[in-house]
Amino acid sequence: MNTQHSMEERLWEYIDGTSAAGEKQLIEDLLRQHAEWREKYRELLELSEALKSSELEEPSLRFSKNVMEEIAKLHIAPATKNYINNKIILGIGIFFISLLLAILVYGFSQMDWASAESNSISDKLGKIDVSKFFNNSLINVFMMINVLLGLVLVDHYLNNKRKHFRKVA
Repeated sequence: MNTQHSMEERLWEYIDGTSAAGEKQLIEDLLRQHAEWREKYRELLELSEALKSSELEEPSLRFSKNVMEEIAKLHIAPATKNYINNKIILGIGIFFISLLLAILVYGFSQMDWASAESNSISDKLGKIDVSKFFNNSLINVFMMINVLLGLVLVDHYLNNKRKHFRKVA
């Protein structure tokens, strides 16, 4: 069976013109010497000609119209501008920018600008003690509140999704 498959594969490459020059010469020799190869070559050549001469079938215009009508009946998701509230996105952006600015202001306020030891900002930035800021219980409370607000947001989202699912069903 493997030789039959190999023979068909090699003959298809010969018919399609994709086989190498040495391979073409070998197949031509096999076609002259073996009746089995000649018979298989004729079968595959007839099949190739039939495939080339046949036209591709296209669905009728009414079929395409029916498909488009069925798709139109389905509820398709609205465009993103309809269900994304830009004010919420803006609020989140303002929150993160203000948080970043607050951290920068805090960091720059910790620098000793009058010190004569170092003249460059990179030396001054290296001396900032961040451990005081992140070991603060205020930061821990802030992070817990953020986690709770995140959980409330997820709960609100899932409740709305469940209500919408019940309306549809």
